[in-house]
Amino acid sequence: MSEPQDSTHFGYEQVPETEKASRVGAVFDSVASRYDLMNDLMSGGLHRLWKAFAIAQAAVRPGMKVLDVAGGTADLSREFARRAGPGGEVWLTDINASMLRIGRDRMLDDGLVQPAVQCDAERLPFPDGYFDRVMVAFGLRNMTRKERALAEMTRVLAPGGRLLVLEFSRVWKPLAPLYDLYSFGVLPWLGRRIAGDAESYRYLAESIRMHPDQETLAQMMRDAGLARVRFFNMAGGVVALHEGVRL
Repeated sequence: MSEPQDSTHFGYEQVPETEKASRVGAVFDSVASRYDLMNDLMSGGLHRLWKAFAIAQAAVRPGMKVLDVAGGTADLSREFARRAGPGGEVWLTDINASMLRIGRDRMLDDGLVQPAVQCDAERLPFPDGYFDRVMVAFGLRNMTRKERALAEMTRVLAPGGRLLVLEFSRVWKPLAPLYDLYSFGVLPWLGRRIAGDAESYRYLAESIRMHPDQETLAQMMRDAGLARVRFFNMAGGVVALHEGVRL
């Protein structure tokens, strides 16, 4: 008799932990070609401001080593590479080959020759203490074992290095009914019309609701070994940027 498998959530659905990565992978295979266009439409372009704030907070300087986890289409990696300069390193990583291919090509189109690696954030193939900054933007909520991913991202940070997590979070309560209407009505409709895939965008809306709230994620980062953890709410809590320092 086989042992029962541990389960996790895929949106609102409970699935075996061993299945989540492949199901999330299928979502991003489906949406990769229209990912940036859909981000602009879904957020009214606000995602660019949220990312710009995260980049400013990261304060990457020339010569720094930066890891962009779940970096996808390389919005952040491209800017980090410009700031780190020729003496720095910016590693673009993603578990999804379709997303990583787009990001790698965009880096090259911009004349930015930096490494792109397909890897799992829960098992990062980098040595301890290697990076000055680690960033994960809109990727943590899709990871099966968030605690393990946070521990790995902390492990590869040098002492004094910073982890930054940009992610959808818990919206201000008075805005919740309108936000729910938008998330479960408008987003799947946009997904169907623009990307030909309503179900993937319904999953994305559900995954946001299942993600830890601001205070819970802050504590998870402390549990992973980070100090001086703080967060910044944006757009009424629709998005939050968390950061912590490895001592």
